[in-house]
Amino acid sequence: MTIVKRFIAGAVCPRCGEMDCLKMYRDESREYRECVRCDFSDSMALDGSDQPQGELDTRVNRGGHVELEPAQPLNFVANPGVKSDSTKH
Repeated sequence: MTIVKRFIAGAVCPRCGEMDCLKMYRDESREYRECVRCDFSDSMALDGSDQPQGELDTRVNRGGHVELEPAQPLNFVANPGVKSDSTKH
């Protein structure tokens, strides 16, 4: 079976932001996109599901309680060596 790669007209690469540089092709189970300028590539199953088979583990969905350090307030004090002159702009 020969694979035919086609350019996607007007498509913008998600990595480099260049237009008209993405090509796509598919095999029996997946559809692939590739950028000819920055070597970006990704794929998607033909049934529409993404590559990961489940939710990616992030700090938001790991569960449990995250203990945060107490915040220290910042006090901003005007520089005493500089005179403020309201007449100059």
